[in-house]
Amino acid sequence: MSEARPSFFDFDVTKMMADFRFRPFDIEALMACQRRNIEALSQANQLAVEGMQAVAKRQIEITRQAVEDVSALLRDLAQPASPEDRIAKNTEYAKQMLEKSVNHGREITMLATKAGSEAADVLRKRATEGFDEFRDLAKQQAAR
Repeated sequence: MSEARPSFFDFDVTKMMADFRFRPFDIEALMACQRRNIEALSQANQLAVEGMQAVAKRQIEITRQAVEDVSALLRDLAQPASPEDRIAKNTEYAKQMLEKSVNHGREITMLATKAGSEAADVLRKRATEGFDEFRDLAKQQAAR
């Protein structure tokens, strides 16, 4: 009356997997694909770093120019002038500074956008190539 129940260890995996066909992937092709992915990522990072360096360099130039402009304004304010002349000069100076600030902000934004776009384009192009490579590998696997 003691019927032995089959245990988990009695399970024969080889019987279950007998009809399963394993087609190994082309490891070299996969490694080459990953290598190209890493190269694209490295290139995108390099473009981003170069772009941010250009932004920082331009910001330093803008700051230097602003300090020179303030120095010139202070020298100008030290000169004797009528209140009307001072108001006219200060108004003109404020107008010029506002215009320069807007233009500089636009320039910095364009530099940063360009850097980001170039890096994103490298990654987008590589992603598209990667999908094409994956499709081709799948076709090769199906043909085996």
